[in-house]
Amino acid sequence: MSIKTGRPTGFTLIEVMIVVAIVGIIAMIAYPSYQKHVQDSRRAQAQADLMELAQFMERRYTLNNTYENLTLPFDQTPKNGTAHYELELIDPERSSFTLQATPVGAQTSDRCGTMTIDQGNQRTAADDNCW
Repeated sequence: MSIKTGRPTGFTLIEVMIVVAIVGIIAMIAYPSYQKHVQDSRRAQAQADLMELAQFMERRYTLNNTYENLTLPFDQTPKNGTAHYELELIDPERSSFTLQATPVGAQTSDRCGTMTIDQGNQRTAADDNCW
């Protein structure tokens, strides 16, 4: 009969519990930061789409000398897939327009809320530091 001498291999339950606790703490810190980054990215895309639509409106004004009776080439951002913002043209007049991006779904908790841009490049949002 031989007796094994040496250190046992494997992890104890306490070691595993410590690792799980550390991973949980790291996840608790990292997840809100990740969520904020995702919202910031979606907002940046909506702002880019509003700028693109404002340029579209200006091109149409150059051709028609009015903003009236125009339809937008797309009405959500991103253009394909699940919408995070709904885009709309608010009461276009002969010489003025306002484009609006309204958050939908998970994006509704974003601090900036509804964003707008008009023919004079005036930009508004719920928070002044959004644009």
